[in-house]
Formats: sequence, structure tokens, C-alpha cells
Amino acid sequence: MKFREPLLELLRQPGYRPATILDLSRALGLNKKLRPQLAHEIRTLLSKGEFTLVNGDRIALPGGRASSSVGKREVFHPRSGAGSGSTPKAEAPSGDAHLGKINFRAGGSAYVVLAKSGTGPAPDSIQIFPDDTGVAFHGDTVEIYINPGIRQRRDGRGTEQTGRVLRVIERARGTIVGNLQKIRNSYYVKPDDPRMFHEVVVGDPALTKIEPTPAIGDKVVVRLADWTKRSQLIQGEIIERLGKTFEPRAELAGIYHKYNLDPTFSAAVEREVASLPNTVQPAELTGRLDYREIPTFTIDPDDAKDFDDALSLEYLDNGDIRVGIHIADVSAYVKSGTALDKEAQRRGNSTYLVGTVIPMLPEKLSNGLCSLVEAQDRLTKAVFLVFDAKGRPKAHTFANTVIRSRKRLTYKQAYALLFEDSFEKIRALPLPAKHQTGSTGRALSSLDDAELADLQKWVRQLWSLASKLRQDRMANGSLDLDMPETKVFVDAEGYADRLEKIEHDESHQLIEEFMLAANETVARMTKTQKLASIYRVHDEPDVEKLNELREFLGAQDIRTGDLSKREEIVKLLHVLSTHPQGYTLRTQLLRSLKKAAYRGSPDGHYGLAKNDYTHFTSPIRRYSDLVVHRVFDHYLIKHEGQKAPANYNYGYSAAKMDTLGEHLSQTEINSTEAERESVKIKLLEFFERELAKEKKSTFAAVITDVRPNGLFVELTESMTFGFIPMSVLSDDVYTINNAGDALIGRRTKNTYQLAAHLDVAVEKVDRFKRLIDFRPAGSGGSAPVSALPMDKPSPHPSVPIPKKKTFSSGKASKPSKPSKAKKPKNSRKR
Repeated sequence: MKFREPLLELLRQPGYRPATILDLSRALGLNKKLRPQLAHEIRTLLSKGEFTLVNGDRIALPGGRASSSVGKREVFHPRSGAGSGSTPKAEAPSGDAHLGKINFRAGGSAYVVLAKSGTGPAPDSIQIFPDDTGVAFHGDTVEIYINPGIRQRRDGRGTEQTGRVLRVIERARGTIVGNLQKIRNSYYVKPDDPRMFHEVVVGDPALTKIEPTPAIGDKVVVRLADWTKRSQLIQGEIIERLGKTFEPRAELAGIYHKYNLDPTFSAAVEREVASLPNTVQPAELTGRLDYREIPTFTIDPDDAKDFDDALSLEYLDNGDIRVGIHIADVSAYVKSGTALDKEAQRRGNSTYLVGTVIPMLPEKLSNGLCSLVEAQDRLTKAVFLVFDAKGRPKAHTFANTVIRSRKRLTYKQAYALLFEDSFEKIRALPLPAKHQTGSTGRALSSLDDAELADLQKWVRQLWSLASKLRQDRMANGSLDLDMPETKVFVDAEGYADRLEKIEHDESHQLIEEFMLAANETVARMTKTQKLASIYRVHDEPDVEKLNELREFLGAQDIRTGDLSKREEIVKLLHVLSTHPQGYTLRTQLLRSLKKAAYRGSPDGHYGLAKNDYTHFTSPIRRYSDLVVHRVFDHYLIKHEGQKAPANYNYGYSAAKMDTLGEHLSQTEINSTEAERESVKIKLLEFFERELAKEKKSTFAAVITDVRPNGLFVELTESMTFGFIPMSVLSDDVYTINNAGDALIGRRTKNTYQLAAHLDVAVEKVDRFKRLIDFRPAGSGGSAPVSALPMDKPSPHPSVPIPKKKTFSSGKASKPSKPSKAKKPKNSRKR
């Protein structure tokens, strides 16, 4: 037996813990071809009594040296609220085991984010092979054992540690959403989430008390039973029917359940809202600057549901220009401690799904009394910035104001006013669809020449100031991290019917710069005055992660300097802006940076290169901004002579702000994940509907990477990633060239080159697996192109599957001046 001695030596090591055959083959450095021989020898040694099995499938010496920490352990029941059972308290890990949150991939492997201890850098994630995940589900808190030694990462970016799950400490949730199916006489539910790759056995739905009775093909909610042994089937109970799978309402309901989103409000909240007036009352204007006659307007996406911000413009007698950034005064109606305030705090923010929104505030406020719609009086809080004749900022002031917006402009309309001189062409721009927006505003075709001329003058003046702010910001080292994104538009029935690639053009940049300036100005004020407040912070990246990124980029023939120096990051972003794989490589860069978060301390914003930064400009959809508005009022009362209301109590401390910051950071993450899920579902729906069209659409694609077994492609407009397997290139036998950047046909010499473009059409959509098949357009009967699962990372390091963000639309058809920068929805309000 060639492996007996090496195995005995391994099992006799003091630190050895019982391991599976797969673990042992890896520990011995065996390739896959030798694993069957190893397994045969281990079985022989087991039959002879030289080895023994513990924990079902792990190999040990008789009398075992297995640590007590690897013995049989109870798996806790799901926590209350999510399913049956009680919520266990997280325990300290035993021995040299560690606690963390497990995150699965669609293929079954996972990684565990270890719990951070102390103030040092966060520990690296631990990779878990599919066979070592135990009875964990995605998101569970688990105890793991970290295997000794390190291994080379598959993407080539440094090394990684591996481990295995010892036990589940706490279930992330006790229910799942999925599609009801049947085989013979058995019913089961296939989960929607590809990371939950286990099917759940359920009873006969006819025996439930649910009306109407769930049928095969319905989307249902299942309460999970305890799962304590990996060899057992996972069982559950159907507790709710959401509708027919893939119908828009059912898909939406599934997202609501999965991410704990509620489109309704409690009776207590509704009673408070009902007591509010429908319009601004004269008594509410006391102590406010009246800006209703000053030119003021809004610029927002086509499908904006609410309108938080407006800009005013004044020419002062001394030649200066005063710009007012007016933000909806939600705090005038949402008072601390009320049921409305508590619910807004619990939600943390609005969630913008494709075609709909789960608002932080009821519609009477979010789309009505607080929304800065056209031609209606609205209460606002304002930051006034004064610029000299050369466009340089020279002063600022703060005030509570009342405004009346002259015009609700879309980004497309604002762009046309910036760069189009023909009023006829400007008037030809259509209004947004009524079902997609909270307010369409007046059609530009209804405006006379004088009003259009005024709007054009104001928009161009504001851009002249904003462009200088942008130039100064970039010169100061701000990172242009904005990424293009795909906007999915729906029809009146809620089905995806149009995709649009959103470009961050000058109309977006105009708004963004004034919002950034207002946020920075308020943050500097609260810090200077030492007021307890919430800040938007973005910590500096870990040097180790930047070094790994540098090594990875070097493997792609991109040479960089020391990326811990800001100027080198700026140079890199410039290189990637024109690189054929720029989108995916910028995604890798973003993953090497830390995530922005909310905190009670003014720790600065790395990406924006600002020492002081907060969120002030979106109180309709972010609770953090509502809190900052209350801090803003406290400043006006304490330092600017504003009269305090009766029984005024500020009520915030630094400790409370820290706690709020942690909560709001988590609600933001939850909403972001829900928005991404919504986009994935609607993209699949869009391509599936393409199949039903008599005249098939074609989509421009680019080859983003070349592999021996096929090609990775990206649809350039929708940024949907796909794969062309070698097997479908049926016109020839293709092999990869020596440079590894092309597939070449042996007979025809046809070449599929890295960064080459081709057109494709939809061939097949599998919405369960989240796969889209394409075929080369105009290729006759040639084989299809199979798209990657939308949740599954690319197996090749240079082509990761980016997690798309759901941002609002705003792409303008540019009549002249091109724009290099690109913007997601939230960058205007970072």
C-alpha cells in the first residue's frame, strides 16, 4: 500500500483532527486521478481496524485523538420570528475553533467571514469546500475549524486558508421562498436563492389550510424543520402561497419575504399620517426664508418616485452667485418618538425594486407632502453656497426655507438644456411614463420660449459652477469609482420591457456636485460645533488587499505603483477607463476597498477624499439624513437664533449615534441585496420575453476572456455576462492560441479574439438556475451561447460576475459633448 505510511504519519501528528477522504487527499497533495486509489486503501485499512470512522465520514486512528471540539454537537433551532424554535445566544467558540457568518456560492462552496475582535483589521475570510459545510445554510452564524497551512487562491491573488463547519450557532432564517414541485407522490420546494441549493421536502399542499391551495408551479413560503444531519433530507412546511412562479406579483412577494420588506404600515402609523395636513399650512412658514419666487427646480431620473432636493439660483448685486440646495424638511412632520418615527428608524431607508418602491415613509409623505413636486409649496432645509464671479466658493449659510419648484426636469431634459440650442428639439423630448414615476411634471412642449430660455440659462449657469467643483474635487484626489449600470423599465403590468444603460453625464454630475458640497458643508459644521451626529464614512483600504490587487493586475499585464498611495489609485482608474476589461477590473478594485458605512464619528470618506462627510440630502428615503436634519435644527436653535418649539428636547448623544449608525448600515445592506435580487429577476424576465417575440432582437456583446473551454462575453448595453462553451462552436474545431487570448478554428482559421465584438440573440432562459442561452446572431443553425448563472462568480479571475446595483434611470442621448464619467443612482447622494 503506497499511501499507508504517509497516512499514518499524518494521522499521528499532534494537531491532527479527524478528516474526510477528500481532506486527506488534499493534505497529501494528491491529484484527482489518485483519489480513487487513496479511497480504496483507506477502506482497506478501515476493514483491518487500522483506521476508524468518527462523525460519520472522518478518518481517525483507533482510540482516536480527535479533539473534543470535533465531537457530536447539537444544531440550534431556527430563531424565533423566522421560524420555529428559540433564539440561541452566540457562544464562544471552543478550543481553537472560530465564529463567523457563512456565505454560500451557487456551486455549493462557501466562505466564512470571521467575527472581528478588537480594533485591528478584519480577518481574512475562510474558504469552505462543499463537503465541509455541514448542515449550514447561507447566512448562518457557524463555528468552524481552520485547517493548518495555506493554499494558493484559485484566482491567483495571494493565498487563502480553508476550514470546515463544526456546528451551526444560529440560523439566519427559518423560512425559504421557492417553487413547489412534485416527483411521483412526493412534494418538494426548490428554493429561489441559488445559494440555497438543497431542495426541501414538504407534505401534500392539499392538507394545508392555505386558501387557495398551493399548486405545482406556485411560489410558496416554507418553514424549515430542524436539520441536524447532513445525510438527512431537509424537511419543511408550506405556510404561505405567494402566487404563480415568475408572475411579477409573486416574484415581488418573494423578495418582500426574503428581505423582510413590508409595503404596508401599521394602523398606528397610518393614524398619525392621517392627522397631517395635505398641504403646507401658513402657520408652518414662520421663521422660514421664503424662496417661492426665486428660480428653483428639480433634476431627477425618469422614474423617480420621490423628490428630495431642489436647486435655486440668485444673482447678487455684487456679482456673486448664490446657489441654494433645498432638501425636503421631513423632520417638520416626522417627530422623534412617534410611531411614524420609530417605523422609519426600523426600516432605515427606502428600498427601490424594479418598478416599485418600499418606502421608508407612507405615501402621503414620501410622494406627497414632503416630495418637492412641481408648482407646490414645500418646506425645506437649505444650504446656501455663495460663489464669486470666477465661480469660486466663498461663503455658506444654513436656513429653513419654503420653496415652490418651477419645473420637474429629468436628466435627459436637463442634458438637452445644457447642450442643445434648438427649442424645437428640446420640446420634442417625451414625458416619463406615468406608471413609472411619482410626478411627470409639465411637458416641455407646453413651455413658451421665455420659460425655456430661463431654464436653459439657469441649468447652464449651475453646470458652470458644478463643473469647477468637480474639477477641484478630482484634483484633490477624489476617486472616480462610478460604474455604468443597467436600468430595467417595466410596463403597466409590471413586466420588464426595456433595458437602458445609464451613463453618468453632465446632468447627473451637476446635481451630484451640489449634493456632495451640501453634505460636506453640513458635516464640517456638526464636527466644528461638536454636535452629536451621524457621518457617512469610508475607511482607508487594507494595504494587504491592495497588494493582492496589484499582483493580480500584474498578471493581467497592468503595471501599477504602490496602491496605498492615492495618486496610484487615480492613475489606475485612468488606465482602466479605456481597458477592454475595464468594467470587470474596476469591479475587482471596488472589492479591494472597504464599504462605506454610517458612524457616530467624523472619520472621513476615502473615496471622495473628504475629511468631513455626512448624508443630508435624502431624508425621504434615508433615516440617517432625517437624523442629520434634527442636528441641523439643533444648530440653528443653539447658534443662529431659531426659536425652539415648545417642549424641545434634542435627545441625541454620541453613543446613540453610534448605535444608530450600526443599525442603518445593516438596513442599507439589506436593501442593496434586495435591489440586486430584483434586477436579476427582471433581467431574466426581460430575456425570457424576448423569446416570445416573432422578430428576435440582437444584442451587441464583447469577448471579455478566452479559456481553453470557451469564451466569456458581456452584453455591452445590459452588462449581462455570458459564456460561449467550446462545444457550441460547431463550425470547426477550436483551440486556444499560445498567448491565451484567442480561440482559432483549425480548418477555417476563424478567430474569436479577446475584446472582439459579436452580436447574439436569446436562445433559452432557465429562470430557476438563472441561466440565459444565446446564439450568435445571423449564424443560422449554429449552437447557442450559454450565459453564466447570475449569482455565480466567474471561474476565471479576470472575469468576475459583478453584483449589479439597482439604480434609477437617467441616460441622456447626447447630442454633442461626450462624457467620460458614469454614475449609479446613489452617487449623487453618497
